[in-house]
Amino acid sequence: MTTLRLGTRGSALATSQAQHIADQLHATAGVDVELVTVSTEGDRDQATPLAQLGGQGVFVAALREAVVDGRVDFAVHSLKDLPTTADPRLNLAAIPVREDPRDAVVARDDLTLGELPARSTIGTGSPRRAAQINALGLGLDVVPIRGNVDTRLSKVSTGEFDAVVVAFAGLRRLGRADEATELLDPLQVLPAPGQGALACECRADDVVTADVLAKLDDPATRAAVTAERSLLAALEAGCSAPVGALADIAAGDDGDELWLRAVVADVSGNPTIRKSKTGSPSDAVEVGEQLAAELLAEGAGSLTAKVRTAS
Repeated sequence: MTTLRLGTRGSALATSQAQHIADQLHATAGVDVELVTVSTEGDRDQATPLAQLGGQGVFVAALREAVVDGRVDFAVHSLKDLPTTADPRLNLAAIPVREDPRDAVVARDDLTLGELPARSTIGTGSPRRAAQINALGLGLDVVPIRGNVDTRLSKVSTGEFDAVVVAFAGLRRLGRADEATELLDPLQVLPAPGQGALACECRADDVVTADVLAKLDDPATRAAVTAERSLLAALEAGCSAPVGALADIAAGDDGDELWLRAVVADVSGNPTIRKSKTGSPSDAVEVGEQLAAELLAEGAGSLTAKVRTAS
């Protein structure tokens, strides 16, 4: 096989993730990979809130078009950025083993959220994080923030913010895990659906590339994120909505069992709806849909509608 061209965004985190996949493909399949940088709308516009730009999907569209028109053979995305509606032109050929999905706090003076004084400023670009942090009742001022990981962390070191909340997976992939001052327990703050996982997409008709990428696919991770994304799709919430979800797979008496937890909250933190459901990993889609139905019955639709209206 000739060298595969891998499309990636140009940020340090995106190229680190892409290089990780390239290294894995070389190690498992003996394939050489060339990284090709693709500029996305989300990278070019660092000022407009993501919800107004169109959600996390603004980081995906340009990469997908580069795959479809043949400029690259496949693309690597942060899975939480992928729209839940499948693109028939593309094949989600691999979801590798997931990195730690938790959110991380990076705060001044090595503090945790609970140790920060009331009215401390916490930066996050995520309504989901804002909603759950506000629900903790710590009296913190949660304010919007954009930019890459370096930009966000620098706002703490320069004193502009007392803390920021980012995905721990991103810190680990950048070799900056030791800068986290707290990892948020999912019992308090659930991550975004798909957080910590990567997605490898190739053209739907490119069987050769799909077969190579499939060597990286992890069935347990795929089942977990399928349940999370199925829930998000059934809520019709979009990836900028205040929805958190995390699925785990553990051994049960009758085989592996999938446990899905989810939260839908008002950005103010009140009200907050939390529910969970279990099922078989092979029924991941149904587990997500059923839990979404239970959340909607509790009023989740009105909470996600607020974000759609605001954006």
